[in-house]
Amino acid sequence: MTCFAGKEKGVKGTRHSEEQIIAILKQGEAGLGTSELCRQHGISEQTYYRWKAKYGGMESAEVKKLRQLEDENRKLKHVVAELTLDNRALKDVISKNF
Repeated sequence: MTCFAGKEKGVKGTRHSEEQIIAILKQGEAGLGTSELCRQHGISEQTYYRWKAKYGGMESAEVKKLRQLEDENRKLKHVVAELTLDNRALKDVISKNF
């Protein structure tokens, strides 16, 4: 049974903050059934289990730290990609000169 709260198909967004997600997961850990929990918060069971896989057992401070690390990782990957392109361009220039 899937709980889906009338969200339009294909529309993505963050309706719930990380603190809200943690609170919802704690309700699930406290014994509230998954179907009931999904219905109350207007989420699908798939969303609940995806959140549980990502945030299960975390506290709000840990989630904030995770978000910061993910942002830093994204920026570093972007820098590496730019440097790799620069490196390849320089190697091409050098190989054409000799």
